[in-house]
Amino acid sequence: MRVLFAGTPAVAVPSLDALVAAGFDVVAVLTRPDAPLGRKRVLTPSPVAARAAELGLKVIHASKVDAAVTEQIAAAAPDVAAIVAYGGLIPRPALDIPRHGWINLHFSLLPAWRGAAPVQRSLIAGDDVTGAVTFLLEEGLDTGPVFGTLTEAVRPDDTAGALLERLSHSGAVLLTQTLSAVDAGQAAAVPQQGDVSLAPKLTLEDGRLDWQQPALAIGRRARGATPEPGAWTTLGGQRIKLEPVILRPGDPALEPGHLALEGKIVLVGTGSHPVELTRVQPSGKKMMTAADWARGQATLESVVFE
Repeated sequence: MRVLFAGTPAVAVPSLDALVAAGFDVVAVLTRPDAPLGRKRVLTPSPVAARAAELGLKVIHASKVDAAVTEQIAAAAPDVAAIVAYGGLIPRPALDIPRHGWINLHFSLLPAWRGAAPVQRSLIAGDDVTGAVTFLLEEGLDTGPVFGTLTEAVRPDDTAGALLERLSHSGAVLLTQTLSAVDAGQAAAVPQQGDVSLAPKLTLEDGRLDWQQPALAIGRRARGATPEPGAWTTLGGQRIKLEPVILRPGDPALEPGHLALEGKIVLVGTGSHPVELTRVQPSGKKMMTAADWARGQATLESVVFE
């Protein structure tokens, strides 16, 4: 079966590899254009583009699927399109090209967390279980009928990055199985059922920790915002990036945002019990352990996160 693969970030690469390993004829790869990365803003291919080049596959670079890109997709004559975190909408003319449609691997249990940041929003909300589905892409936002589902338990220390990494590999297996079933004429998609929730892309503000909130909510937000956009707070009007915190329910309460040192452990007060800082990155400096950062503060007890 001739497959067009659409994807951009690293979490889409295992799916591309799985389809190639399974013997599918990947006739083209659609991905977003090279983007400037790092302090020097060097134009860099997407992880999917880089892997496609290694595999010797034709690459279509596009920030949006316009008429010209649609013509390129049609010229590739795919039987089906597999899409994993491409990062753009697929308009009706392009949706109609493959005879089996576009099959999307999405990292949530639809209809929960429709949108660009399902894993991040799931962690912030405190879900115990998440997963991935394959579904038939429609013009609506993640509304199409579902082919297959897998579930994944959320671990207490999961960050969005760690959870996405696991789902990217198990999801690649699910996507390959779904396309194999489609090729064999044995796939049946069923309408989504359940409560709908939305997962818009996280903004920088979504990573800000509110120390008036309970420790559990702060911990969830920090893990959901890691690695992007990153958890952060402010001190003296300067933004400080934080890695996920550790809950300390047995420690004496501190005023929200106030800090205390117990040996080499740096605690911050919340709306409930304290949390322990792990690593801290002050503005303009490298990430460091919380203990090293604390040693640079004249009097830690006078430090208050805003």
